[in-house]
Amino acid sequence: MIPRGFLFSAVEANIKKPGRKDLALIFSESVANVAGVFTTNRIKAAPIILNMKRIRSNKGQAILVNSGNANACNGKRGIMDAIEMSNHVAKYLDIKPSLVYVSSTGVIGTPMPMERIRLKIPELVKRLGGSTVEEVAEAIMTTDKFSKVVKKGIKIKDKDCAIVGICKGAGMICPKMATMLCFIITDVNVDGDILDRELRMAVDNSFNKITVDGDMSTNDMVMIMANGRAENDIINKGSKYLSDFREVLLDVTYELSKMIVRDGEGATKVIEVEVRNAKTKNDAEKCAFAVANSNLVKTAIHGGDSNWGRIMSALGYSGANVNENEIDIMMGDILIVKNGVGTGNDEKANIYLKNKEIKLIIDLHKGSHSTRVLTCDLSEEYIRINASYRS
Repeated sequence: MIPRGFLFSAVEANIKKPGRKDLALIFSESVANVAGVFTTNRIKAAPIILNMKRIRSNKGQAILVNSGNANACNGKRGIMDAIEMSNHVAKYLDIKPSLVYVSSTGVIGTPMPMERIRLKIPELVKRLGGSTVEEVAEAIMTTDKFSKVVKKGIKIKDKDCAIVGICKGAGMICPKMATMLCFIITDVNVDGDILDRELRMAVDNSFNKITVDGDMSTNDMVMIMANGRAENDIINKGSKYLSDFREVLLDVTYELSKMIVRDGEGATKVIEVEVRNAKTKNDAEKCAFAVANSNLVKTAIHGGDSNWGRIMSALGYSGANVNENEIDIMMGDILIVKNGVGTGNDEKANIYLKNKEIKLIIDLHKGSHSTRVLTCDLSEEYIRINASYRS
């Protein structure tokens, strides 16, 4: 189930280490509407700076992605390298450089090995159509343990369309945006402004609702290309199929975001933190992220210890409007705190915490606003991975 008019290629450029494909290309045979969301980190990698300028046109045709090197904090050389990479791709594809976007992931502060990349771009273009979307997903991995691909079909009137997303991410995962690269392609004919709005909405409800370790990278980006090759009636503000498109796009991004959490560096458990009945939406999010980002909560869950006092503590410093005597906490369907006091069900909760997927439900009894955040446990393996990332 691949959208019409898209081709893929992946090759080995030996960017960091030999023995794996690390340079990939996603190409639309026709100019597509594009939208993107980029890191809010004030220190941005060279490809992000370039892409943020080019995406103002809302048009694109190719995305070049490499793993092994972030091309971040490399000064003017980094910008020039990103431009050169896009220019080479444009030359061999015979398209305008402004239609080419560049994305990089890997070690920060190391110059790009341009001598090797220059040699591989002609081969990359020549092999377009010879690789699968799964191979592209594998080529962009860094510390990921598995590749991440989601494919969804969507029926628009009498047209069968598809939305496919790939992403990478396992560490430095923090909202706005989550540390990751994500590329979504679709053959749906959708208005450019609507595409931008719907992508931002999907990101806010998926990638911006996950956290692994509270760190934010310099290279985060989500991009979508919609080439309209399905030739459906255009989806615009008044289209009756807009809600269908929105639902499927959110399904794609939410499934990818859950894969990132499941693949969190050193993670053994996926944790969903649901906050109910907060006074405001902002309060709900403050509470959910305070709990989800708490290293004490994450390590307790890793060890199978239902230490709910750590959850109460996180709620207290979250900055949200909370009252200790109104808070209920559940682990799965086990009520462990009622009106701020333990219920004596800790041993039952300890058994529940042996599961691979954990749900924490926190009811503030303050209002009507709710939210959900995905996170994972924190283990010794996280330290091992990040202590030797550059070696």
